[in-house]
Amino acid sequence: MKKFFEDMKKDLKFKSAGPGKKLTEDASSKPQVVQSSGPAKPCYAAPTEGAQKAGAAALARIEGQPRPRVQNSQDVIRLQVKRELEAEAAAVAEKEKTTAVEARNTLNQLTFLYCCSQRNYLCNDCHRLSFIASICNLLQGSNVKDLAFLSVTGVYFTCPLTGATLTKSERDVHIKEAIFMRFEEDAVEASIMMVHTFNKDREKVKAAVDIISKYIENICKNPTEEKYRKIKLSNKVFQEKVKTVEGSREFLEAMGFQSIMLDVEGHEESEEFLVLMEHNPESLEVMKESRDRLQRGEPVRAQLDRQPQAFRPSPNAMHFELPSEFYNLTAEELKREQKQKNEVVDKNAMLRTKAMREREEQRERRKYNYTLLRVRLPDGNILQGTFLAWDKVSVLFQFVRDSLVDGWQPFELVAPGGHKLQEDQEVALNECSLVPAVLLMFSWDAAVQADIAAGGGKSPALLKPELLENIQTLS
Repeated sequence: MKKFFEDMKKDLKFKSAGPGKKLTEDASSKPQVVQSSGPAKPCYAAPTEGAQKAGAAALARIEGQPRPRVQNSQDVIRLQVKRELEAEAAAVAEKEKTTAVEARNTLNQLTFLYCCSQRNYLCNDCHRLSFIASICNLLQGSNVKDLAFLSVTGVYFTCPLTGATLTKSERDVHIKEAIFMRFEEDAVEASIMMVHTFNKDREKVKAAVDIISKYIENICKNPTEEKYRKIKLSNKVFQEKVKTVEGSREFLEAMGFQSIMLDVEGHEESEEFLVLMEHNPESLEVMKESRDRLQRGEPVRAQLDRQPQAFRPSPNAMHFELPSEFYNLTAEELKREQKQKNEVVDKNAMLRTKAMREREEQRERRKYNYTLLRVRLPDGNILQGTFLAWDKVSVLFQFVRDSLVDGWQPFELVAPGGHKLQEDQEVALNECSLVPAVLLMFSWDAAVQADIAAGGGKSPALLKPELLENIQTLS
C-alpha cells in the first residue's frame, strides 16, 4: 500500500513538472531563462499600400512648409517700405476716382459764373474782380480733360427763380435757398412756394390748403367774430393737418397772424395761439386773393437745361459716351445689364409672343432718365441736345425749330430704321425707342425742297449764328 502511494506522488510530480524537468529536481527552484546573444526584435507586419501613400503625402507636406526665420533689421525695413508703397498706391487710386467728380463740379461752377456774367450780375468792378478770382481758383488744380471722352459732361438744370445752371445734386438745395431769399420781396408768394415745393405728399398739401382756406373764409364771412381770428396751435386738426406741412405757418404769418400766449379756461398754464388782428375790408380782399393764390400754387421745379451744342460734320456722330446720370440704374444693376446683353443672342433665338416682346420693351424704356439726341442737318453739321426720356416728340421738334434760322418752315426728322417722326403725335421719346442716345436725320419738307430746287439748289440758312460761333469737333 505504501508503495502504491509513492507511485501516485511520482506520477503527479511527473505530470506537473512539465518538459525538460527532472523528477529528482527540487520543484521550488526557478527555471533558468535562456538569453539570446542579440536584442530581441519585435516582429511587425508590413504596411499596406494605402498607408505607404498616406505617409509619403504627409512627408511631402512637412518638407514643403517654409521654415520660420528670425527677422533682422533689413527685413523690418523692407516690410515698412512695402506698406508705404501699398498705402501710396491706394491714395493714388482714390485720387483718380474723385478726379472726374471734381472736374464736373468745376465745370458746373464755371458755368454758373459764366451765366452770372451774361446776365449782368457783375454790376461793378468789385464784382468783376471777384468773378475773375473765382475762375482762377477753380482752374488751379482742376483736371477737366478727364471728362473729355464723354459726349456730354452731365445733366444740368436751370433754376426758374435765379436762372442759375445747376447739377442734379445742387438743384434742390439751390431752389430752397432761392425761396427763402424770396421772403424779403414777397412773404406770401415765398410761403406758397414753400407749401407746394417742400412737401412731396400732394394729398397732405391739399388737406392743409383746404383747412387754411377754411380759416380765411370764416374770417371773411365773419370779420367781427373774434373766435374765427384765433387758431389754437394745440388743436388736433391743426397739429395733424396743418403743422405737418412745411410752409403753412409761414403763410399764416404772412397773412398777418401773430403768435400770442393766451389763457385758456380750465387750464392753469397759457397756450400759444395764432391771432389775426382786426382787419379793414381792403385787407380782407387781399386775404381772399392770397387764398386763391395758395390754391392755385404749383411746385417750383428746375427746368432741364438742354445744353444745345453744334458740331462740325464728323464720322463719329453715332458714337456716344454717356455719364451715369442718364441711367436709372445703380452700379450693380449696370453690371447685371451688361451680363444680360451677352444673352441677347440666345433670347432672340427663342420664340416669343407679341405680349412678351412688349413687356420687354417697356422694361427697356424705364432704364433711362434722360436721352442725348443728335440731328444731322443737310449741310452735315450736327445739332445736339439733352432731353427727359419721357419728353414728347413735339418737344424735340420745338428744340430743333428754336435752333434754326428759318425754323418756321416745315421739316422732317427721321429716326434710325427710316421711321419718320410726326410733330403732332403725343408720344414720349422712350416710347419711340429714342433712348438713351440716337442720331436723327433732318430733311426739309417736300414743298421746301421744291422751292430750293427752283431757286438753284441753294438751301436756306440752318443753325443760328450763336450756335455756329461755338461749334466744336466730335472726338
